[in-house]
Amino acid sequence: MTAKKPASPRSLTSDLARVDAHSVAPHEYDELPELTDDMLARAQVNKGGRPLSPNPRKLISLRLPADVIERWKATGAGWQTRMAERLSKVR
Repeated sequence: MTAKKPASPRSLTSDLARVDAHSVAPHEYDELPELTDDMLARAQVNKGGRPLSPNPRKLISLRLPADVIERWKATGAGWQTRMAERLSKVR
């Protein structure tokens, strides 16, 4: 396995010194609405991320002969999914 080249450091395009130096003036607070109990009652927390699968996969360790793995890999991208589908048909 070859090591991946480290990603270049992120660069910020904003002027952080100018942002840090800004202090909020009293008239800027007028732009913000007051939070009411009704607003808070309608609030929803969105955790994001992928939805949970109804049939989650389990991690196992399985030793297979090298020639079997090479034949599956030769079928192209998605070979692990195709292998799982084939195994799920065997009952």
